[in-house]
Amino acid sequence: MTLAESLTHQLPGTPKDIPPLDNGDFLNRYEFERRYHAMPHVKKAELIEGVVYMPSPLRFRSHAKPHLLFNTWLGVYCAGTSGVEAGDNPTVRLDLDNEPQPDAVLRLDKGGSSSISNDDYIEGAPELIAEIAASTAAYDLHQKKNAYRRNGVLEYIVWEMYENRLLWFRLSEGEYIQMEPDEQGIIRSVVFPGLWLDVPALLQGNLGAVLAAVQLGINRPEHGEFVQRISA
Repeated sequence: MTLAESLTHQLPGTPKDIPPLDNGDFLNRYEFERRYHAMPHVKKAELIEGVVYMPSPLRFRSHAKPHLLFNTWLGVYCAGTSGVEAGDNPTVRLDLDNEPQPDAVLRLDKGGSSSISNDDYIEGAPELIAEIAASTAAYDLHQKKNAYRRNGVLEYIVWEMYENRLLWFRLSEGEYIQMEPDEQGIIRSVVFPGLWLDVPALLQGNLGAVLAAVQLGINRPEHGEFVQRISA
């Protein structure tokens, strides 16, 4: 391959007039999307504070399994809560420098802070985002957390896999405040009444107990009042 050919070399399936998306690129959201769309073989890429992040292949116990637990928990809540939507790994257009692809989101279908665009992306901040992080050093707890806070994500959940610790943050007066479990180990969402999480059960991978706790929350009167309110 000549020098000229190497300079214009593209990954398979990438149009020759569009540069490939590379980890660490500094881009705005529009250029990020242009390159991402031109690389259909790439399944996950994020733009966080103007920097491109392309995760490594995902391991089973440190990502795939907890990812399923998060989404099953939110799915059960959605099944019992008309007027809300959950999403698995959606692209979210937050602002010009941030287009994350969080592990899970929960949003109000109508009247919330986000909407669904004509080309079927989330625009704006979902009310709740959940992420799986490798450790406290992961960008989920630094650059991404700051972008979510600044854009008004009301509740942000991070499951740190190496420490096997769950952090649940609530936005209050422009800052994230960490929520703590009660004496039964339950954290209750402020934004979504009835969304209860049995933290010890989650950390142990006990899906049955996690789902039992959220079902108890769904059965509470405040959950019924919430559903009536958002459906009005």
